[in-house]
Amino acid sequence: MADPNGQKDNQAKPAEGAEPVISKPYIMPDDPEEGSTEALAKEAADARDKMLRTLAEMENLRKRTAREVSDARTYGISGFARDVLDIADNLQRALDAVPVEARAAADPGLKALIEGVELTERSLHNALEKNGVRKFDPAGEKFDPNVHQAMYEVPDPSVPAGTIAQVIQSGYMIGERVLRPALVGVAKGGAKAAASE
Repeated sequence: MADPNGQKDNQAKPAEGAEPVISKPYIMPDDPEEGSTEALAKEAADARDKMLRTLAEMENLRKRTAREVSDARTYGISGFARDVLDIADNLQRALDAVPVEARAAADPGLKALIEGVELTERSLHNALEKNGVRKFDPAGEKFDPNVHQAMYEVPDPSVPAGTIAQVIQSGYMIGERVLRPALVGVAKGGAKAAASE
């Protein structure tokens, strides 16, 4: 058939009497008509399980982060505090270098110096305690290698063996951790410590 311009129509016409082809609609793989309800229930259970696991992971992460932040606040000054302990030790050594008799008979200038050093030492210890660092003096306690460092043994039969007889240098704790162990002399030769201790 020719159109008014004189060109032939290239479109083929379906044959007369032939049935038109009807394509089936596309069916999704998870279409409930094709799948079973058991498969859907399993898929929902898996999704719920994944969600619960993710929520638990996030809660654990939140707790761990809160604990790390708390530890950082408490123990973040450990390095600085360790350096400051040397100053505290030097102040104590300065006070120990002046005998008690010399303090009593000292002139007003020396007394003022000693009082100034004592005041500075107290102020330093107060600042350390305000920041969670506390001093401990374990004299008379049972030796514990977790918080004490034994320097030597002292033959002292008047105290049970394993008891701290002398403290060479006080220890310091920061929070629940040992910042510096106490240097001690441990008694030997005395009676054994009671089993209940």
